[in-house]
Formats: sequence, C-alpha cells, structure tokens
Amino acid sequence: VQLQASGGGLVQAGGSLRLSCAASGRTFSTYVTAWFRQAPGKERELVAAITGGTIYYVDSVKGRFTISRDNALSTVYLQMNSLNADDTAVYYCATDPKIVRPLHSFTPTDFDSWGQGTQVTVSS
Repeated sequence: VQLQASGGGLVQAGGSLRLSCAASGRTFSTYVTAWFRQAPGKERELVAAITGGTIYYVDSVKGRFTISRDNALSTVYLQMNSLNADDTAVYYCATDPKIVRPLHSFTPTDFDSWGQGTQVTVSS
C-alpha cells in the first residue's frame, strides 16, 4: 500500500486543518490506519488510529481531533480543531493489515506502510 499525506500548513492558534491520507495499491478498508506526529527533538507519537469501528486518540487531542475513513475513496482523514502550539509537528499517516495489539499501544514499528509526512505549524 502506498500512502500520500496532505493538508498540512500554517495556521493560527485556535484554527483548524484537515489532513488526508490517500491509499493506493491495495484496498485498506480492513487495515489499522494511524496518524503519528513528530516534533523537533521528540519521538514520533501516536495521535489517533482507526480500524473497523474502533478509534483511539491520545489524551492531548481528545475532543479536538477526529479521525475518519472513507473506504470508497481509500482515504483516512484527521480533522484538527482548536489547534495550539503543542500540535506543531510533522504528521505522518501509516497503515498495516496486522492488528497485533490494542490501538493505544501501537508503535511506529508496527506499521509497514508510511506516508511522506506533512508539516503542521501553529502560530501563537
């Protein structure tokens, strides 16, 4: 599966962005798909993940971010509202057919397919 991430940009604090992760090569409707982010000098962090009817969010984005999937378009979205400076990072989407553990415990090494990353910068 090849992934293409898009939708990042520069936004003021309190603003919104929607990231898209488009898949090609194989249908990934049954895969686990996740958004990670990595800020300078920090480890890559799981932000949200979706598989079937199960969704996970890291505590810091609960109530502000929404992950969703459009299987017809083979695209997973991350709607980000009420952005703040701590959300500044490069955001990556990733997907894998294997669901080996609960969503909250997925790590980057659990995913074989990655998008190229999209920069999100929130100005305060």
